[in-house]
Amino acid sequence: MIADRRTLLETQLNSFDAAERAAALDDLLALAASGEIALPPEQAVANMHCHTFFSFNAYGHSPSSLVWLAKTRGWRLIGSVDFDVLDAVDEFLGACERANVRGSAGIETRVFVPEFSTREMNSPGEPGVLYHMGIGFTTGRVNDKAAVVLTDLRARAARRNKDIIARVNAYLDPVTVDFDADIVPLTPGANPTERHIVLAYTERAAKLGDPVGFWADKLKMPREAMEKTLADKAALQNAVRSKLMKAGGVGYVQPDAGAFPSVEAFHTLIEACDALPCAAWLDGMSAGEQAIEELLHLLIGKGVVAFNIIPDRNWNIADPEQKKKKVAALYQVVQVAQDLALPLNVGTEMNSFGQKLMDDFDTHELAPVRKAFIDGAQFIYGHTQMARRWGMGYQSAWAKAVLPERAARNKFYTQIGKHLPPERAASMSFASSMSPDEILRVLE
Repeated sequence: MIADRRTLLETQLNSFDAAERAAALDDLLALAASGEIALPPEQAVANMHCHTFFSFNAYGHSPSSLVWLAKTRGWRLIGSVDFDVLDAVDEFLGACERANVRGSAGIETRVFVPEFSTREMNSPGEPGVLYHMGIGFTTGRVNDKAAVVLTDLRARAARRNKDIIARVNAYLDPVTVDFDADIVPLTPGANPTERHIVLAYTERAAKLGDPVGFWADKLKMPREAMEKTLADKAALQNAVRSKLMKAGGVGYVQPDAGAFPSVEAFHTLIEACDALPCAAWLDGMSAGEQAIEELLHLLIGKGVVAFNIIPDRNWNIADPEQKKKKVAALYQVVQVAQDLALPLNVGTEMNSFGQKLMDDFDTHELAPVRKAFIDGAQFIYGHTQMARRWGMGYQSAWAKAVLPERAARNKFYTQIGKHLPPERAASMSFASSMSPDEILRVLE
């Protein structure tokens, strides 16, 4: 039966065995090509910020599984992002090519910004600490210069996680976990995150005789409220992480300037890979984000050329007053990004239970910014294709010579993304002797 076969193969897409994932995707694509699996028409939507199981995906998606998800949902564009590692990049982009899906790949971490050391930005409760990204990578195989930074990111993450576990174990005893034995095996790349730790604790506590009583005591919640929380996987995960591992929790330690790398160190990795440094937005409510133009000018001076937004948390809000403020802040920051020639990278993350697979692009709240979102997705895909296939990406010597102004360069790569579907790219041939206009004439 095709339905059973499809279910089995889609399960295998999330295997920790890379060869099994690759074979499963090839089999699924063959079933689609034969018409045994029907695929929907393409929609003008994009999710360019999807974590894979190489950091944490709440739905368990591997890089190949995300590509298949895009294929079966008719999404025009999709991008992977993982914390502290590039482990997904080659698999993800290779799967995009085989499936004819427009894709991009990136990395995310936290950095320290001394110029904003007294102001919170996009990391709540942590002045000077900034969630920061690199997008538009073409491979996870890096040179020695980049490898030094990647090794440091992985080591810092492991130290933070071990410290969290030591403090939380002491508080939750007898519910305890071991980093190497219980946490590392939860991810195929030995790069567990805070969310893996939360998952391990909740699974261990579920085996107790009275998990409701246990969590009600440890999280200081009434038993009745805890019963409702325990029945909702997303609510439980978020409650444990918030109360134990974030500011004020027993597992939390306020970071200082040495806890995270500098912006410049992180950019060394990104630029060594000809990828694009990308600032990130939370919701405009912090002191740092209320000074967003000052912050972005600072970051542009350090090399930032793009800007990431998670739209859902900026409009899909129950409280009317909060919604009004955050929607206004969203519109304002999109305009600021456009004024500063920063293309937008948008998505849902998928690294927390309850997050959407795709943004609601048809909602009236997103109508004023939808074009900017899709243009940004086409921009980063266009850069990825030109860099991966012909060495003519946004950061290339060719691009900087023929398109020295960022706004003009942005427009070119957006047009590339718009007019170069993956199935056509394989038959194209561009050379650095060609001008941008010549390339676009060939495509258009």
